[in-house]
Amino acid sequence: MDLTESAEDAAFREEVRSWLGDHLVGEWRDLRGLGGPGRDHEAFEERLAWNRLLAEHGWTCVGWPEAYGGRGLSLWQQVIFHEEYARADAPHGVNHLGETLLGPTLIAFGTDAQKERFLPPIRAVEELWAQGYSEPNAGSDLANVQTKASLVSTSSTTEQEWVVDGQKVWTSNAHQSDWCFVVCRTEPGSTRHHGLSFLLVPLRQDGVEIRPIEQLTSGSEFNEVFFTGARTAADLVVGEAGQGWGVAMGLLGFERGVSTLGQTVGFARELDDVVARAKDNGSIDDPVVRDRLAQLKVELSAIRSFALRALALVEGGQDSAAGGGAGSIFKLAWAGWHRRLGEVAMDVAGASGLLTRGTEVPYDLDEHQRLFLFSRSDTIYGGSDEVQKNILAERVLGLPREPKG
Repeated sequence: MDLTESAEDAAFREEVRSWLGDHLVGEWRDLRGLGGPGRDHEAFEERLAWNRLLAEHGWTCVGWPEAYGGRGLSLWQQVIFHEEYARADAPHGVNHLGETLLGPTLIAFGTDAQKERFLPPIRAVEELWAQGYSEPNAGSDLANVQTKASLVSTSSTTEQEWVVDGQKVWTSNAHQSDWCFVVCRTEPGSTRHHGLSFLLVPLRQDGVEIRPIEQLTSGSEFNEVFFTGARTAADLVVGEAGQGWGVAMGLLGFERGVSTLGQTVGFARELDDVVARAKDNGSIDDPVVRDRLAQLKVELSAIRSFALRALALVEGGQDSAAGGGAGSIFKLAWAGWHRRLGEVAMDVAGASGLLTRGTEVPYDLDEHQRLFLFSRSDTIYGGSDEVQKNILAERVLGLPREPKG
């Protein structure tokens, strides 16, 4: 793996860095760092405006092919963009699910009409998307989906539309989204991954109820979504009806892409903040604390190197474990690392970490308290540790499948 940047890549890095430096000023300066995990509620409208400014200047969907409004950047240039964006501490995006998950999925599996209808407003950040996968009894076990949809004729025309009934949960930012891509069962009597379809469903209709779930970190980025006779057009099924499992798995393949390398830059900033606090309060003099901080720094460097190597293998067509190997290892590594960072942050804070800065609910948490609380979920969302280990055991190592109870 050669990480030496070409002259072209170095020039592109400077272009990204200069643009962010020139524009993260004035009214945008105060948005720096806002909207991270557990903080999606922060300055949402202002961050939406910032994201639309990015779109006006061609800085959204940078990895999409130019034919669909993107820049067609190489994998390494996408890494450069996300790393520089994180280093600038720019505000977190508001349409990650549309830009990095649904958009590439439509490009790969969608019809020409679907691409023409949905890709431009995703790129322009004019329509926001949520992900309708998890259910109360189908979280990590996605094949157990029970939400149903059936084709019916409309009352006024001969056309048909899908009618959706069921419940989704842990639906990130559904309360701020316009649309949801929903995995549902469209063949009565089907089981497991058979008979599922991947539908595009508008959320702003009478048949949809969204209930925010309050988190320990005071925000409510997760939601329950109830579909009761919700409707969507018959042609808004991605791929073939009943063959949605392949589309759903294809989407998950995009989930751990180049943007996660920008995530490691954010992790490094968090680690630096914990080190600075340890120096300020003297806990850095404790050899155990110092050793744990040093270990975290070394581990983060190794995680970044592994992620770069995995991307290099994908670009070279050599990743034989693309179905879950590299992605699962990376998810296990960074999720466990981030949880340990939260624990060390609380140990560095000492007794003061047990006290909030306010007495009213919602409590006014400091950055390290929020880090500790939200990182509890890192090993669960986006594929729990247990599921990632099963993927590695069964699909990569070829071990027997786990018995189903």
